[in-house]
Amino acid sequence: MVQDTTTGAPAPTRNFFARKSVDEILAENHLEDGGNFARALGPFSLTALGIGGIIGAGIFVLTGTVAAKFAGPGVVFSFALAGLACAFVALCYSELAALIPVAGSAYTYTYATLGEIFAWIIGWDLVLEYGLGAATVAVGWAGYFNRVLHGLGIDLPPEWTTAYFADPSHAGAAAGHGVFNLPAALVVLALSLLLARGTHESSRFNNFIVFVKLAVVLIVIFFGVSYIDQAHWTPFVPENTGEFGHFGWSGVLRGASVVFFSYIGFDAVSTAAQEAKLPQRDVPIGIIGSLAICTILFVGVAAVATGVVSYTTLNVPDPIAVAMDATGAGWMAWIVKIGALAGLTTVILALLFGQTRVFYSMAHDGMLPSVFARLHPVYKTPAISQVVVGALVAIAAGLFPIEILDEMVSIGTLSAFALVCGAVLYLRRKNPELHRPFRAPGIPWVPICGIFSCLALMGALPIETWIRLFVWMAAGLALYYFYGSLRTRRR
Repeated sequence: MVQDTTTGAPAPTRNFFARKSVDEILAENHLEDGGNFARALGPFSLTALGIGGIIGAGIFVLTGTVAAKFAGPGVVFSFALAGLACAFVALCYSELAALIPVAGSAYTYTYATLGEIFAWIIGWDLVLEYGLGAATVAVGWAGYFNRVLHGLGIDLPPEWTTAYFADPSHAGAAAGHGVFNLPAALVVLALSLLLARGTHESSRFNNFIVFVKLAVVLIVIFFGVSYIDQAHWTPFVPENTGEFGHFGWSGVLRGASVVFFSYIGFDAVSTAAQEAKLPQRDVPIGIIGSLAICTILFVGVAAVATGVVSYTTLNVPDPIAVAMDATGAGWMAWIVKIGALAGLTTVILALLFGQTRVFYSMAHDGMLPSVFARLHPVYKTPAISQVVVGALVAIAAGLFPIEILDEMVSIGTLSAFALVCGAVLYLRRKNPELHRPFRAPGIPWVPICGIFSCLALMGALPIETWIRLFVWMAAGLALYYFYGSLRTRRR
């Protein structure tokens, strides 16, 4: 037998496909006596967490980009198609979150179905969604923040608002090299400290900001609808230019793969299952409710923006503000900027929250250092993990520009979503006797549609993104082989 060189004891046997039963997962998290975390979140707070994770850069930026470059007014259909694809995934998430109401989200679900190595892969993928996603949105937040300050006559030194690795030829970048995007890093650190302070406190802050940005979105829709010129909607789906993805229905499909980024965040609700008051009831409400509300709002804003001005004018950083400026009401542009800042703030909050809860479960299983599973004795939050994760995300947000960060977020998220749908199929077949407080309808077609939707959207991403994903996964598998797989067996 192979010896452990540090202790002289027999080395642990690796079992890459070991699974944890649902009963074992529930027992390890002490759900029978209330769980490790403080249960502070009800259905309203969970729905607000989901909305906070969804409404952000997508609705305030991608609406114009997709309309101008790919779909024209048909961006409305792009949002609807992306929302439909997410609906399949949301139903699967809801079933698993109600069945296994613990903090690990897709990581834990995969451990119970496909086995340990796939659980590691999905956990490593979720770093792309939550960690790099938070950094990406923080850079967008800093851009809006700098524009607001500029409108007030305040201009920060460009070297401290430009990432070190940013292209100096971009508008607003520092001459030569930037040093560090300080506003992006500071907002991440501030929200990390708020999350470390307590789930109840951060939830109240999130609920307030969600209320603000929902009010802004509704004002845009109801104010802008009276300024719609139907001539801007003709044709609603512009004729294809002869190249796939450039207008026509292929452009609508290409647009759906791009605006999918807008929906990233609804699954953060599942990471809060262990902090929900009644997770079997409240988590499905939060997941499905937040997705449904945001899809309706996305479609409404896209229709108003492309109806008020020509879609050809919307390829700008603040397309909704441009549309509102066209109404002649200058104050509406300020309303939109405030809504954008509020929206981006809660997206960062939700993604940082989700990242530490996934790390908590991975560390609890021994795949990561135990510090990530340590809860604060008073706040009942993974406070140390929250600060460490916040510091790493802040560094990424300060050093890297948005065009480098956002390329990896969608593909990591889509692969995680596909595995969640597969987990539902597996458990329905392997353990049909389990009590499921929420059951996804249309089995097996709903998860099958979810898998194929995710794969189709992944296929629309450029080859460079796939290469970066393979490099990222190779690094993750090396870490798993030399650390995680040994630690889990020693446990």
